[in-house]
Amino acid sequence: MQLYSYFRSSAAYRVRIALNLKQLPYETVAVHLLKDGGQQLQEPYTTLNPAALVPALVDDDGTVLTQSLAIIEYLDETHPQPPLMPQDPAQRARVRALAQSIACDIHPLNNLRVLRYLKRELHVSDEARDEWYRHWVHTGLHALERHLAGSADTGRFCHGDTPTLADVCLVPQVFNARRLGCNVERTPTVARIDAALRELPAFIAAAPENQPDAE
Repeated sequence: MQLYSYFRSSAAYRVRIALNLKQLPYETVAVHLLKDGGQQLQEPYTTLNPAALVPALVDDDGTVLTQSLAIIEYLDETHPQPPLMPQDPAQRARVRALAQSIACDIHPLNNLRVLRYLKRELHVSDEARDEWYRHWVHTGLHALERHLAGSADTGRFCHGDTPTLADVCLVPQVFNARRLGCNVERTPTVARIDAALRELPAFIAAAPENQPDAE
């Protein structure tokens, strides 16, 4: 497998975690989101992924997959052990809801291309751009905190005591939140789960600082 990745990309980080949990070997192909005007915007990458976003995964049979949640569910279906989703339909829906609250509600508002647009096209100051980021991250994490703290299904991790799709999404978002000055300790359940997950080998190996393209 080949994973087209950028070390600080939250979406690529998710897929790295899933690959590691599944113990699937892969080759990292670095796509630098800042160099050369953004290598994701250039050929040959845009032929591989017309959305010009990372990650993309090329499976051993040549299948090209994009969108991190779709890639992770594909990996879970084709390599079912260890499972990243519960068997019960209601519990599966809960895990998907937690994952999507991060990947669909929080992450798009603080994605690099959104922050760039605020700065370059709307001429927002650095201070206002960073406040935009922190506002939406804090709003999303507080909603997530209420879901996690208020449910008996929350265990050591987001759902029970084994990592699921929700946890795969949580750690990258918390990493970026901390990197840009958000006080994650204001959401104690989120912070507790993140700390427990970051002790696991699959999460350690996937961390940005441990990637071959890390700067």
